[in-house]
Amino acid sequence: MIRHALSALALLLAPAALAQDDSAIINPQAIAPFLTRLPQASERPLHILQLGDSHTAGDMLTQGWRQAWQAEYGAGGRGMMPVGRPYQGYLSWGVTAGQGEGWSVQPLFGKQRVAGGPANGLSGFTQSAQQAGASLSLRADSADFAFNHFSLCGLTGPDKGAVHIVLGEVSGDYSFATPQVGATCFDLSSPAPVTQASITTLEDKPVSLTAWESRRDSGLILSNLGVVGGKLSMLVRMDDAVLAEELRHARPDLLVIAFGTNEGFDPALKLEETEAAFRTQIARLRRLAGADVPILLLGPPDAASSRSDVSRPERAETVSCGQGWAVPAHLALVRAMEQRLAAELNLAFWDWQQAMGGACSSSTWVAQGLQRGDHVHFSKDGGRRLGEALARALDKARAQVLQ
Repeated sequence: MIRHALSALALLLAPAALAQDDSAIINPQAIAPFLTRLPQASERPLHILQLGDSHTAGDMLTQGWRQAWQAEYGAGGRGMMPVGRPYQGYLSWGVTAGQGEGWSVQPLFGKQRVAGGPANGLSGFTQSAQQAGASLSLRADSADFAFNHFSLCGLTGPDKGAVHIVLGEVSGDYSFATPQVGATCFDLSSPAPVTQASITTLEDKPVSLTAWESRRDSGLILSNLGVVGGKLSMLVRMDDAVLAEELRHARPDLLVIAFGTNEGFDPALKLEETEAAFRTQIARLRRLAGADVPILLLGPPDAASSRSDVSRPERAETVSCGQGWAVPAHLALVRAMEQRLAAELNLAFWDWQQAMGGACSSSTWVAQGLQRGDHVHFSKDGGRRLGEALARALDKARAQVLQ
């Protein structure tokens, strides 16, 4: 039978408040090596790399977290991102990407994906051009995101072309042509921070770019690599060779995995298959990134649906929030599965729903403009509050592991 939370009226009248302890990090020892290195960000870049769905792609929570920790530990740049503007509505706080004509995108899934097309990497989007003169640019929106290191990753092979990269007063030509099919990342460094990098293809040969990165010599970097509608199982479509090269190049000090909303909203969820996919992809990321890279698993946030086929009112795990909205049973099952896996696989875990206030807190967040009317995605203010809450929880975890 369906369970009922607070009445709709009480939810609307109550002020939106994060849980008292911001939902403490569970099993903080799993990420102790990262937490103890946080103060070293002032000496060298410290890189957090988050993989996820639309919550990660939309960069609301991650931008709030980024702002909080870059203010505390120093701004290390914008980090790794998809190349150019891979889809309509693409959002990138702090930097602006420019893209000329002649580029086509290979997404991780969807109508634009071409069977047998260019391989995908961490960003989930590969931008390809076939002719000389196709251009791209990345511009810092403020001095806070100026950078003196720029990297470009792409696919290699015997038929590949070359690009010209300009970083301030530094420039160079770089070829992706190699005897074997694979992937590589090129680096340019400027003696002083700059606000723009540009790329132009040099030949009428294919160039396929999987990611780019802007960073400084020190400070905190938080890269958000998300795909709208993504599930963790979809990482199987990312190419091993590309992932290995990009992870080797990015050298994440903390890997954050933030999936579960789309799994939990799937009426046809097969929990055993979902758990198997989580186990397989987490093991794969550990193998490719290095077994010693700490991993933080973010449970899905509180969210609700007005569709009975999604909320599954006949399930005991479903929670009614009033006014036709309910937290889906499958979302609760996925969250519990993730927390159990975190304990079993030695991952740290943050309960995003608990940090919001528990089941049906989305109704309050929506009423106060912190979450959108779909009861799933967040506004800029909502993301800021959540990012700051996660930063506080991690700061408390650091104090705990140092005791």
